[in-house]
Amino acid sequence: MGAVVGRKRGFDRDEVLDQITRAFWRDGYQATSVAGLTEATGVNPPSLYAAFGDKRALFTGAVDRYQATYGRFASRALDEEPTARQAVERMLTEAAVEYTTPGRPRGCLVLSAPELHELRDQAMRAVEAKIRHDVDTGALPAGTDAHRLAVFVAATARGMSSLARDGATRAELCDVARTALSAWPAPVP
Repeated sequence: MGAVVGRKRGFDRDEVLDQITRAFWRDGYQATSVAGLTEATGVNPPSLYAAFGDKRALFTGAVDRYQATYGRFASRALDEEPTARQAVERMLTEAAVEYTTPGRPRGCLVLSAPELHELRDQAMRAVEAKIRHDVDTGALPAGTDAHRLAVFVAATARGMSSLARDGATRAELCDVARTALSAWPAPVP
């Protein structure tokens, strides 16, 4: 049997969303055009809009996908590690790997997009809550400033993302993570 004339070929929504995610991750929201997205995905604008919505909706979908896949390592570390120090060590070490993985954009989509300041603030508050829990349970000294330490962690992660985008090696980023952890308060014996 022949193909039905006039019927458009479908596309794999997840694969296309991944291509969209990588485009926004690589180029940022402002520099990514719908024309560039249609070229990257091979999906024409009407089909792209019908499946995902306008450019803002495409970006929102890309950010959601990034957080559920490429960027999931950070929230997973906070959820799975028993102490804030172990969570932050894992986050920064895995960031060094994730931010420099060949075959994908470097750095972090969430940390590099100016439009995503609220997501960055949420992530910092999650780290702060983990630190505060350790202070409250006596795992960290009572005088530990949870907010200041969380800001330091956020600055380290953002710096690592920026360095990766500028070409830093995985080894260099691992060194940054180790150096940052050397400033961590000693646990309570």
